[in-house]
Amino acid sequence: MSTRADAPETGGYTHAQVLTILSGLMLGMFLGALDQTIVSTAIRTIADDLHGLSVQAWVTTAYLITSTIATPIYGKLGDLYGRKKLFMFAITIFILGSVLCTFATSMYMLAAFRAVQGIGAGGLFSLVLAIIGDIVSPRERARYTGYFMAMFGTSSVLGPVIGGFFAGQSTLLGVAGWRWVFLVNVPIGIAALIVVARTLHLHHHRHEVRIDWWGAVWLVVALVPLLTVAEQGRDWGWSSPRSLTAFAVGAAGVVAFVATEARMRDAALIPLRIFRIRAAAVAIGASVIVGMAMFGGIMLLPLYMQIVHDASPTESGFLMLPMVVGMMSASIGSGQVIARTGHIRLFPIVGSLVVTIGLLLLSFTGADTPLLLVMGAMFVLGLGLGNCMQPLLLILQSAVPPREIGVASSSSTFFRQIGGTLGVAIFLSILFGSVGGNIADAVRADSHTPAWSAAVHDPQVMANPVNRAVVGSLQHPGTGGGVLARVQDDSSIIGRMDATLAHPFKVGFADSMSTVFGIASAAAFVAFLILLLMPAVELRATSASVAARSEAVD
Repeated sequence: MSTRADAPETGGYTHAQVLTILSGLMLGMFLGALDQTIVSTAIRTIADDLHGLSVQAWVTTAYLITSTIATPIYGKLGDLYGRKKLFMFAITIFILGSVLCTFATSMYMLAAFRAVQGIGAGGLFSLVLAIIGDIVSPRERARYTGYFMAMFGTSSVLGPVIGGFFAGQSTLLGVAGWRWVFLVNVPIGIAALIVVARTLHLHHHRHEVRIDWWGAVWLVVALVPLLTVAEQGRDWGWSSPRSLTAFAVGAAGVVAFVATEARMRDAALIPLRIFRIRAAAVAIGASVIVGMAMFGGIMLLPLYMQIVHDASPTESGFLMLPMVVGMMSASIGSGQVIARTGHIRLFPIVGSLVVTIGLLLLSFTGADTPLLLVMGAMFVLGLGLGNCMQPLLLILQSAVPPREIGVASSSSTFFRQIGGTLGVAIFLSILFGSVGGNIADAVRADSHTPAWSAAVHDPQVMANPVNRAVVGSLQHPGTGGGVLARVQDDSSIIGRMDATLAHPFKVGFADSMSTVFGIASAAAFVAFLILLLMPAVELRATSASVAARSEAVD
């Protein structure tokens, strides 16, 4: 029997109907969440194979740029045309992008194909959040948090296992192992399309509004050059003509975008009036910075595990579980309290402070820090993130009129991804901009130890050409220094070194990563200060679709 036929006359949905709809939504969201964990686990192997570890930020940034730009467009089109068709379109584009990624022969080509994937990914999360906002009230939504946290937890476990398995295979059925990281999305995506087509039946009330195409154009003009210079500034020089041009074009795009949004009023991709609502403005500001700390900080953890602690891609994925457990525990716990009490203001404030503490603890980790201490810091970080993400979305969705639930949901995702994109570009730029100098300093320091001297004079150790190159880089920087630069593009070289000679390389990476974690901690503290300005928020007791019908009747 159709869920639409069973819907109560009030326009609401029964618990059974919500669960049926959730099955399709969760499979679509699972597709995007699984892809992120698989790729983040396998990215080191992919970058080493394509000889481009130092430019891996392009792969991540290209994906985030397109998904960020697409997010508010999906939100507006969903309000206009309905969300089911758009959700299926997003899944289809994501599948197409996944297939294209399997044909990449360089990191730049992979980045271009990941950009196609990002166009689809922009709708996977924002449309799901908007649909949930349509059918469930903010206060009752906490009842269903457990399902989504279980989905994220499952993807966090399966992603590293699958990504590690594929990354560890030289070939599989005649195809390079890491290319299956993207191919695996195809059957999952097809299954998601089938389930969504059969289960997702929604009440849609068309809103006749203009589509803000010029806003979308100026958004591209603003974001692309700014995010590009954030990633390339260290190579170009921050005051070089190319960097200054990118800053100027980006700034002009921002001004034109704001002017266009003001002129479009209700039809704007991001209506400027939501910034006049204090709770919404605070939530958006905090989302940008939390996204920066979250995406930028978490991006480094798999690299830290693999480069510094010699973990395989699969092992690094399992080592991320403390953070996942922290996120799930905090999200489910806060959701239950919010559902019972309706109080929400305190959770993101405390959560952002805990995120600050977790990242600060990670900033003290080094090459010789026991994994148990690192995992403890990751658990603290997870607890903080779990108390931030859902409450900020609920606050934003409750602060805006019900008919703009799509705009609110997409705005939440959009600004979080803006912060995440900037965080990834800036933090990876800091990492690879400092790691060469840190490695050189660590090599000079270790070269005066007895262990280094013993390794250098051991014929078996020096029989390895990689070890000879490392020693040559110290003794004859002009001829052997290439290994210091080469390791930034192919970190697998570290695994082929003698343990004593590899130690300063691990120290160099760990020192650069600790610097990034420290900066991310400072960013999270700024989010905490912003959230102190959050007013008391009353969560609506009705779903957006029911509230919208009431508005129409009135």
